[in-house]
Amino acid sequence: MNLIDCDTSFSGAILVILNEAIVNSTALYDYEPRTIESMERWFAAKQQGNFPVIGAVDSQGELLGFASYGVFRGYPAYKYTIEHSLYVAAPHRGQGIGRLLLQRIIDEAQRQNFHLLVGGIDSTNAASIKLHKAFGFEHAGTIREAGFKFGRWLDLDFYQRILQTPLRPIDG
Repeated sequence: MNLIDCDTSFSGAILVILNEAIVNSTALYDYEPRTIESMERWFAAKQQGNFPVIGAVDSQGELLGFASYGVFRGYPAYKYTIEHSLYVAAPHRGQGIGRLLLQRIIDEAQRQNFHLLVGGIDSTNAASIKLHKAFGFEHAGTIREAGFKFGRWLDLDFYQRILQTPLRPIDG
């Protein structure tokens, strides 16, 4: 398995992973599967923000999972804070792919001089919470009943990891 920088040629494979999560889990608080057009907009936003899209691929080039990050909130003072997401294809979960992707996201965030990584995780997603804790993320709060899906209210936990970058943060 290799980690690669994904380009738009991976849109379809990413879409399959996302749509499976939308339909079968509370990893995404979405109701309807996404379209290929939404992936084009997603990739354009990643490119515009200079945000990575990292894929885990097998020896045949099949996408096993991916991770990325982007804007946390659209105000200037949040410029050192990013929100990340990480998804592993259902048949490949529990094989260490998430660990590799999360480490790469942390490394990229440090390289780009971000200071805070934030992950929003459904409170019932024990595997993701365990993964994040193993990488030094701390629980930063819970928004109770933030979403409603599958006939029930969903609590959203926020996990954060403070990085030692940038060395010289500036206002403005």
